Amino acid sequence: MPTPMPLVLAMAFRLLTDRLHERLPGEGHPDVRPAHGFAVGHLVTSRGATAVELAEHLGVTKQGAGHLIGELERWGYVERVDHPADRRSRLVVATDKGHALVSCVNAIWREEEARWADLVGARDLDGARAALQAYVDATGGGSAPVRPVW
Repeated sequence: MPTPMPLVLAMAFRLLTDRLHERLPGEGHPDVRPAHGFAVGHLVTSRGATAVELAEHLGVTKQGAGHLIGELERWGYVERVDHPADRRSRLVVATDKGHALVSCVNAIWREEEARWADLVGARDLDGARAALQAYVDATGGGSAPVRPVW
């Protein structure tokens, strides 16, 4: 009996994530773990978020998000700025280093995808992508949160 599809997807994601994190130290990002990547990636695509919004996105407490933000701030990936619409809150935004991290990750993903295409053929990989996207479209309305499952 073949391995159930959800398990194959989980294993593939884990292997891709492990390969990514094996390379990040050599690319100048030695301390970044998956949770950091999910946070910085969200801040880049959303152009910033409050700690509460980031916590909600990551599915963690505000304190958990605060800890993550503190690490990312110390390492130079994010900074806190005045919120343009709410003087009582601060917005967490990605710095140039945060944007560079996301660019680096995207480049590594492209390399891994090319490696995958070499293994199965570009046509099969495109078919797999289309099948997975069809599932996401039908089940998740076209998207789903990309974050760690705690």
